Amino acid sequence: MKAPARKFILQGLDCANCAAKIEAAVQQETGLQEAAINFSARSMYLPVEYVPRVQAIIDRIEPGVRLVEAAAAGDGVAAAINAERVERETVAGDVTGEGDERRQIAEIFTAAALLVIGLGFGGSLRQTPFAIGEYAVFLAAYWLVGRSVVAKAFRNLVRGEFFDENSLMTLATFGAIFIGELPEAVGVMLFYSVGETLQERAVDRSRRSIKALLDIRPDHATVKRSGTLERVAPAEVAVGETIVVRPGERIPLDGEVLEGNSLIDTSALTGEPVPRAVEPGASVLAGTVNLKGLLAIRVTRPFSQSSVAKILELVEQAGARKAPTERFITRFSRYYTPAVVGVALAVALFPPLIAGGGFSQWIYRALVLLVISCPCALVLSIPLGYFGGIGGAARHGILVKGANFLDALAHVDTVVMDKTGTLTQGVFRVQEVAAYNGFSQSQVLEYAAHAESFSNHPIAASILEAYQGEIDLARVEAYQEIAGHGVKARIDGKVVVAGNDRMLHREEVPHDECEAPGTVVNIAVDGRLAGRIIIADEIRPDAAAAVRALKSLGVAETVMLTGDDEKTARRVAAAVGIDHVRAGLLPEEKVAALETIAQSRKAKRGKVAFVGDGINDAPVLTRADIGIAMGGLGSDAAIEAADVVLMDDMPSKVAQAVTIARRTRRIVVQNIAFALGVKAAVILLGMMGMAHMWEAVFADVGVSLIAVLNSARALRV
Repeated sequence: MKAPARKFILQGLDCANCAAKIEAAVQQETGLQEAAINFSARSMYLPVEYVPRVQAIIDRIEPGVRLVEAAAAGDGVAAAINAERVERETVAGDVTGEGDERRQIAEIFTAAALLVIGLGFGGSLRQTPFAIGEYAVFLAAYWLVGRSVVAKAFRNLVRGEFFDENSLMTLATFGAIFIGELPEAVGVMLFYSVGETLQERAVDRSRRSIKALLDIRPDHATVKRSGTLERVAPAEVAVGETIVVRPGERIPLDGEVLEGNSLIDTSALTGEPVPRAVEPGASVLAGTVNLKGLLAIRVTRPFSQSSVAKILELVEQAGARKAPTERFITRFSRYYTPAVVGVALAVALFPPLIAGGGFSQWIYRALVLLVISCPCALVLSIPLGYFGGIGGAARHGILVKGANFLDALAHVDTVVMDKTGTLTQGVFRVQEVAAYNGFSQSQVLEYAAHAESFSNHPIAASILEAYQGEIDLARVEAYQEIAGHGVKARIDGKVVVAGNDRMLHREEVPHDECEAPGTVVNIAVDGRLAGRIIIADEIRPDAAAAVRALKSLGVAETVMLTGDDEKTARRVAAAVGIDHVRAGLLPEEKVAALETIAQSRKAKRGKVAFVGDGINDAPVLTRADIGIAMGGLGSDAAIEAADVVLMDDMPSKVAQAVTIARRTRRIVVQNIAFALGVKAAVILLGMMGMAHMWEAVFADVGVSLIAVLNSARALRV
């Protein structure tokens, strides 16, 4: 059996192009073809047995980067201690980084001053015995800002990395020095350093913004032990223990309220601004905030399995599921740099050899091309844009489990919805009990309640609630649940069936068709129709608004697939504005209906999303291009089954998810068009001798910086 993957932090990784190279090399290893680096979070998921091989790959490509396990497997103190250790090391690294940054800024200003002094000479010293003074000023400035780049370049060349950004920048500036363009060599390296510094700060700022959006982990838990209150790490609290949460504190673990009444702010998990009232018996989730009263809570799940822990883990893992655009750019970058270097070599050699003349101007033009031959603007900004979109969606209670799903959401033009639990609240109430053939209403309800006693369907729950009597399970034998039909059992020796019209036909029970404004449960005893129970479900308050919002976004079709009867389904569809209805479907018929819809939309290149409750609709969720589950505030089944989870069961969030996806994709496309457009223009101008290294360095680090800043907009939903 394959070992589960664990999360590892790549400490010291600050180069997007290097991350892409590491990822490509790791994916060449057997068993790691799906491994991916989330550069925005500096993380990747690996089985433990592969760690030495992956670390060896990292050492070869980017020495100094270390794989550090984020948290130990399992629950309890070990996980907490290991997580705290990684956190301390990361903080220490940040402090060291701040010191390095201050030194780097000082060196940049010193180099800039020396460049100004050198430019003041205007080349006047070159024809005098004091030419060495001009060289000394320029080379000193070059050494201050370029020595680390040159050192990395030589290390990479020794390892055979000829198309690394450091190698190309070093080669370009060395060439400029060789042909006497000292000011441009220093200027390019200076502005490259400035751009890299600003770019790193922008990336770090984006990372911190994403972390701030998602950092809803509680700091501590106050647990009752031996009559006293202890303040401990949430990971140290066991299931069954009682914790106390004061007003204003974040609830540290999932649990059930034992004592107290309060209002709970769930916006961190669901995006909903309206607080939720809780009382004894209510379930509460980790990551939410107690606003009002003192609460005593019995812990129901360990911290590692709490809703907040799972959400944060899934959001970070989402970086491993790359969008088609990301995969294209990764492939494109492998060919882009060698292609531009090849063009640069051709520009340096062929024109002077064919047309004659000096090599100097053509070598200079080739050096301009080398400066812009790194695809960092693309490999850095595009994953950051997608990760920002995923983080922003999570902050609003929309859990997208991968950039590929976010990308697909942007192309959704058909939304298929389940009825019960999606467009309706799934809260059924018995509205009417009718009795026939000598049976009384109480007998009909009694037989129905005993027949449904083993079912966990919401309709069964509503019948049991209406019965309000004691269920004697000893009276029930040979219970059988028939999917899409109903239930059958032997009660007091009599064969009792409870189900829809198809169930009566299946059991050959004589009956008339019944039309009622709700769900009809037919009860038959020993082949005779005993009665009918009319049950109604309530439409969700935002269901109609959800459908209107989808249509305003240009969604071509909205469809309802339900196992309920035709009349009830059409009543709900008319109330919320659904275009097409398919009713009375068995689970396998729902899948077939969805496949038919998907096939019809394929010719138009549209994507089909299915919205269901994530439990009964798992097969359909899996078959759809995008499976969207009503998460039920942390439903494990929903989170497991779907590609997107709406954490607060509001269908209107489907339109919001599509809006976020489209906005994120627009930002990504803007970055691609801007980066490729500027680089293509400067390459063309450079070949024509109309662009200098100043423009080239802007096309490299300047474009990267602008693209990163543009990507940060994806966080703002």
